[in-house]
Amino acid sequence: MNAPLRRLSVVMMLMFFALMGAATYVQFFQADSLNADPRNVRTLYKQYGQDRGPIVVAGESIAYSEPVDDAFGFQRVYTDGPLYAPITGWYGMYQMTGLERASNSVLNGTDDSLLLARLRALFTGAENDGGSVELTIDPAAQQAAWEALDGRNGAAVALDPSTGAILAMVSSPSFDPNDLAGHSSTDVDAAYSELLEDPDNPLYNRAIGGDLYAPGSSFKLIDLAMLLETGDYQPDTVVEAPTEYRLPGTQDTYIRNPGGLACGDGEVPLEYALQVSCNTPFAMLAVEHGEEALAEQAEAFGFGQRLNIPLTVTPSVLGQDLDDAQLAMTAIGQFDVRVTPLQMAMVSAAVANDGELMTPHLVATERGPDLRVTRRADPSVLSEPISAETAATMTDMMVNVVDNGTGQAAGISGVQVAGKTGTAETGVEGPEGTVQPNAWFTAFAPADDPQVAVAVVLEGTEELGAAGTGGTVAAPVAREIMQAVLDQ
Repeated sequence: MNAPLRRLSVVMMLMFFALMGAATYVQFFQADSLNADPRNVRTLYKQYGQDRGPIVVAGESIAYSEPVDDAFGFQRVYTDGPLYAPITGWYGMYQMTGLERASNSVLNGTDDSLLLARLRALFTGAENDGGSVELTIDPAAQQAAWEALDGRNGAAVALDPSTGAILAMVSSPSFDPNDLAGHSSTDVDAAYSELLEDPDNPLYNRAIGGDLYAPGSSFKLIDLAMLLETGDYQPDTVVEAPTEYRLPGTQDTYIRNPGGLACGDGEVPLEYALQVSCNTPFAMLAVEHGEEALAEQAEAFGFGQRLNIPLTVTPSVLGQDLDDAQLAMTAIGQFDVRVTPLQMAMVSAAVANDGELMTPHLVATERGPDLRVTRRADPSVLSEPISAETAATMTDMMVNVVDNGTGQAAGISGVQVAGKTGTAETGVEGPEGTVQPNAWFTAFAPADDPQVAVAVVLEGTEELGAAGTGGTVAAPVAREIMQAVLDQ
């Protein structure tokens, strides 16, 4: 072979190896980034061209894929969309949220638990369909919470205290995920932009995240747990309860009781202080026992925990490095303490469950395309924040709140309800200088055989006004949810 041919052969061989290397690099090393590129419509077609598994509540699909005659092949459909949107999220052209994201590997059939199903599909030539996700949600409780909130800004959560199963999770206002699951990018973008610009933030799941809330006097349950756990306090222990309490280190800043009223004659039993939700005794006792004791008690109830249910839960926070004045405000659920409604439901659930806090969870079972169970929820203990004795004492005191105190609007005929109200200042002024507090209620029922624990928050708005307290507006919502569970 002459020299020119040899040189040409070498060049062609080098070009051949360069081509092979480039193809390998693109197809293997760049595969993930190319698949994730939103401009890659083939990825969209591949995803939408699969029969994605359903999300199921009480045997009924609340999200499923429906065959359509277009380039995508399947359309995601949400029944009762706004009712379940904070849970399901949506599966759209450019993103997925909620359970659609958290349980994506099961729904699209790629989860490790579905390996056998994928192998069967491989050998039989069948389509590799997705699995199903069955929720712990009680549809009656979910509907009751939705109707009781009645479009007002707020959220509600209900738990089974003995297992941690989430029976209801409603956030209001909500949205229709069908508007974000369409195949027209123009329509989807317009719907998404409208939701982003809505000042009421309907895309937030207020039950577990978004902007957390000051819990107001519902936080006094944590104060109470701290006090009872010392062994030095009982319901009849007399505590100081002045009409006003000057914050330590200040000249003219005071904590006052609700309405500026006196709390008894200045000294009252601890049970009465909780019954009428006096501020001054709990603030003073928190300062006396210190930040460390209160922080340890809050953390035992789940504060600071990063939970996945499998939705990501924003941790509730107490605040750090508090001086005595800040600690006093924290004890009445103000200053920097911020919580999710799920967190406050967990506090009541722990009391209801003899002091054991079960890990909250939203998924009951996962199934393969052949309906075989691949994973089942296994209830587990998250913590033991209080003793069974303390839980029993707190239960009696919370029953007294509903029977004789601020929580009477949560009463259910023939059922003992244990609860606690909360009304949190927000710093937001309404018309003519009125304040617009957030209204709270957390409870469980029946007190002697708990089946459900709840927490409800309603945001302070012009509609609620200064009269919107936990006892007047949040307690009735909690009552409707508990009633729906107990009626079954």
